[in-house]
Amino acid sequence: MAAKEFKIFCGNANRPLAQEIVDYLGVPLGQAKIKRFQDGETCLAIDESVRGADIYVVQPTCYPTNDNIMELLIMIDAIRRASARRITAVMPYYGYARQERKTRARDPITAKLMANLITTAGADRVVTMDLHAPAIQGFFDIPLDHLPGVPILAEYFREKGLENLCVVSPDLGGVTRARDLAERIGASLAIIDKRRPEANVSEIMHVIGELKGKTVIMIDDIIDTAGTITQGAQALVERGAKEVYACCTHPVLSGPAVERLSNSVIRELVVTNTIPLREKVIPQIKVLSVAPLLGEAIVRIHEDLSVSKLFS
Repeated sequence: MAAKEFKIFCGNANRPLAQEIVDYLGVPLGQAKIKRFQDGETCLAIDESVRGADIYVVQPTCYPTNDNIMELLIMIDAIRRASARRITAVMPYYGYARQERKTRARDPITAKLMANLITTAGADRVVTMDLHAPAIQGFFDIPLDHLPGVPILAEYFREKGLENLCVVSPDLGGVTRARDLAERIGASLAIIDKRRPEANVSEIMHVIGELKGKTVIMIDDIIDTAGTITQGAQALVERGAKEVYACCTHPVLSGPAVERLSNSVIRELVVTNTIPLREKVIPQIKVLSVAPLLGEAIVRIHEDLSVSKLFS
């Protein structure tokens, strides 16, 4: 019996990453065109057969979030109706992940709504990276592979050969991620205690850990407006840190983020290309590719092999 065929398609959210993935795997990118009607509705045309094939749709739901979500849902629906054997949504960045619980009366849980939409559209599996809230994995009734970005970031910092390192979590919720990076690069660990009086606003309260004379690496899953990371970096320098690096998996970098980073004490910001940078890259930003990781995950899923072996 012939081996199952697999094909990779993408929307407009991050075509350069999709191209890197297919180049890594040595396969062509699926032929599909996504345009807009005059009224803003999404128009999709898939120009090759997908019958009986395993299909992987690469589409992070980043800015413009709602447009990219609709592209993903429409593409999944079209491929399902065209008799694909199995459809995997490869979402390196999962939009609305920060709306995963009710914090006030009558709040929506939009991360769960996203899971419902993707499943209803016809996805059989989801691949994503560094969910803001790991519990979102439980929102899906289909298999979900959750890939970590820390190994990619750790390899970069090991190769830099920095000494006397301390990894800092910018909040209590990120301690597990920071500890993972610290263990991988042989660094100590510190934690910033902050409070958020409102969305996209944070205040540094305390720093827990020894920083004097150390080279510090701050790590987060998402950097959005960069207020937390730049304020945190300043607080660490004021408490004796020698120099500050920062890293994250998802560089949302909205609003004043780039200006804040340009004017901050951060020596270098290391990010991945789960989503494309919205503005011109400033000298402090170093972009690492997740294409080999996603490519290997696709191969393992297609061949029914363990994905977790990638990180052991």
